[in-house]
Amino acid sequence: MEKLKYERPIINKIKAGVPDKYGMSTRVQIKTDIEGIPVKDIVNQYGSPVFVLSEKTIRETYQEAHRAFQSRYPKVQFAWSYKTNYLDAVCQIFHDEGSWAEVVSGFEYDKAIENGVPGNKIIFNGPDKSDADLKKAVENGSFIHIDHFDELYSLMRIVKKIGKKAKVAIRVNMDTGVYPKWDRFGFNYENGEAWNAINRIMLTENMDLVGLHTHIGTYMMTTNAYTVAAGKLADLAVKTAQKYKHHIKYIDMGGGFASKNTLKGAYLPGKDTCPSFDDYAEAITSALINSEIDPEHLPVLFLETGRALIDDAGYLIGSVLANKRLSNARRATIIDIGVNILFTSFWYEHEIYPGQACSQQTEDTTIYGPLCMNIDVIRESIQFPLLQKNDLVVIPRVGAYNMTQWMQFITLRPNVVLIDREQNLHLIRKKETNEIFKNQEIVPKHLKNKKT
Repeated sequence: MEKLKYERPIINKIKAGVPDKYGMSTRVQIKTDIEGIPVKDIVNQYGSPVFVLSEKTIRETYQEAHRAFQSRYPKVQFAWSYKTNYLDAVCQIFHDEGSWAEVVSGFEYDKAIENGVPGNKIIFNGPDKSDADLKKAVENGSFIHIDHFDELYSLMRIVKKIGKKAKVAIRVNMDTGVYPKWDRFGFNYENGEAWNAINRIMLTENMDLVGLHTHIGTYMMTTNAYTVAAGKLADLAVKTAQKYKHHIKYIDMGGGFASKNTLKGAYLPGKDTCPSFDDYAEAITSALINSEIDPEHLPVLFLETGRALIDDAGYLIGSVLANKRLSNARRATIIDIGVNILFTSFWYEHEIYPGQACSQQTEDTTIYGPLCMNIDVIRESIQFPLLQKNDLVVIPRVGAYNMTQWMQFITLRPNVVLIDREQNLHLIRKKETNEIFKNQEIVPKHLKNKKT
């Protein structure tokens, strides 16, 4: 009979919490599989750490969001936010569901074209569009969302030179009652900049003002801000119709919808407090329907939400490297997942689950990544059991931004796999190797073959 592993007894102070006078529950939840596939099998095949994406969850989440808006407004079109997760397999799923592409750089624009998205189904946002980018977008019939006057004047010169009409919208920033205001991007509503830009576009021969766009912030926990924003865009559309007899074809409300992750410093979990798609849809569509926009010329409602559509579909599996005691006697567990691949750990109190059966005895623990830097902290404080070296951990809700904002720093970026609707595993991005970086570097001749 194998001798049981010794676990030293721990005395935990009971803290009063939300549930009852006995404090928060510390019962350990475990996650041994993803979509029915054991996490140990995934690691055995693809290594640790490894990102896992669920196609089933992506599609179901998209369909739920689309239902929420389509049931409240007659003309709705989603555009997948490439910056949130631009892995080709992910983009293809959203396009297959009917989503257009929303991009914010020439790199993302080319990626959308390579993914088979027609130019007339690409929304081109962002403050950094080169003249070459603008020219390409005009020639492809894409929708160009103008961010500032310098871009507007550049586009004026381009369309005059090539003699082709550009389909444009303006990005509008505004006071929606949420602070700090996102006024870095676009033309301001309150000071008249947005109306000034509209008038200049309307007086330019080769520009067709087809839309109005706003993106009021990120991880928005209040839906009323969207009501205010939609109302202000509707006012601009009405003024344009009155002055020029020109009807705006679409209003783009951007994204910023919260996912179910919990922000650092939040008192309650995000899954209990973030608005639903129905809540966002009710706020936005009510403002548009109740505005003074002519119902005979009701604009299409565009949505560019990214985080809320993909976060729940992503998981990150890792392994325990070591346990230790800090100088203050606090337990620390080191795992092979660092902030270089889990960038959102700077924003969220990510849930972390053991990937196998474990003790129900927990202790207040700091979970560190493997990087040689003091800020490599995945969780500052979490009630966690003592796991052994090579035990697995699973971090859910990591589908948004981690696979676009990750860094090659100290460790290489890992494999990414997709679980399809038939529970088959597909490698959709190979892990990096030293050869990848060697191919990109050039050593001057006088420095080669130097011995130290």
